[in-house]
Amino acid sequence: MTPWLTVVGIGEEGFKGLGKTARRALMAAGQVFGGQRQLDLLPVCIRAERSTWPSPFSLKPVLEQRGTPICVLASGDPMLFGVGASLARQVSIDEMTILPAPSSYSLAAARMGWPLQDVVTLSVVARPLAALNAQLHNGVRLLVLSNDGSSPAAIAELLRDRGFGPSRMTVLEHLGGIAERRVEGMAGEWIDPPIAALNLVAIDCRIDTNTPRLSLLAGLPDSAFEHDGQLTKRDVRAITLARLAPTPGELLWDVGAGCGSIGIEWMRAHPSCRALAIEADEGRQLLIEHNRDALGVPGLQLIRGSAPEALSELEAPDAIFIGGGVTRPGVLEACWERLRSGGRLVANAVTLQSEATLVLWREQHGGELTRIHVAQARPLGEFDTWRQALPITLLEAVKP
Repeated sequence: MTPWLTVVGIGEEGFKGLGKTARRALMAAGQVFGGQRQLDLLPVCIRAERSTWPSPFSLKPVLEQRGTPICVLASGDPMLFGVGASLARQVSIDEMTILPAPSSYSLAAARMGWPLQDVVTLSVVARPLAALNAQLHNGVRLLVLSNDGSSPAAIAELLRDRGFGPSRMTVLEHLGGIAERRVEGMAGEWIDPPIAALNLVAIDCRIDTNTPRLSLLAGLPDSAFEHDGQLTKRDVRAITLARLAPTPGELLWDVGAGCGSIGIEWMRAHPSCRALAIEADEGRQLLIEHNRDALGVPGLQLIRGSAPEALSELEAPDAIFIGGGVTRPGVLEACWERLRSGGRLVANAVTLQSEATLVLWREQHGGELTRIHVAQARPLGEFDTWRQALPITLLEAVKP
């Protein structure tokens, strides 16, 4: 099939910075789609009709003209948080040609002298700022695409609130153009100078002395979560997540989510991991929303309802954790039925009744039972002794 769609990455240099193939495609196109800023970079010799994207954004105007020569303009690399990635999900690669320019990340890494493979690249363009929280670690370098000129100040405030005030921020405006400029300062001392809407923020993360360090491995401190006592405790949580075994791109159901700790740590394991937290209690729903943002996984989806009723319309998961409601009629059965083949089901029980439910279910469906005992040293008069936490019975089963 002859490609009818050409996606052209264009930088701040405009038309003169494009290669011959991109120039020819623009000259031959009957229509060019793009943002107003990209379209304004084209010279008058481009005779094609110029069309800005509709609001709200939609690819429909392009897809409706399938088969006619069309160009789409994008900033830098169209496949990096760009429209090229959106088009590739709906148009066969045989139907289009993608011509990238250097991305803002590449230009920023060159300006900063940071090896691109050693930095974390993020975007807050129409995305929650809270996603940065999962990437804040001492010594990590971040390149963050800003949504607009207010983003650097918002990022500086987030860094201060999370205990990363000593981090050095460099705002790079209009990368690759004649108006390129840099503004530098410490997050803790950021004075919110005027910043151009088109900017990227380079962050060299440095942590305050007393700020807790939050690992990406399972088993965050209990203090990292706001909760009402309904919390899978740290050691049990680490064991549970090891059995759930998150891998990139997989979906978890956290049923009876409480404060959302299992789903949150599942998503922190890899940026592409997804989770649905099913919780009926309104107070705990608020805790889930707070915790997911504070710990950097704003994409965790809250399902307001009780199992099994709330499960019927949800996407089938790769793994399920049942932390509450094991004894509710139909919960285990509904979860097992909806679980994908090869998926993992893990359920924790504290009471005798919930433990008996797991034992009976195992007799019918198989799986492994594990008893977890955790004790911590606590004062007893002038001495110390072991204080035993409530034992946990853990069921693990893999669906054939």
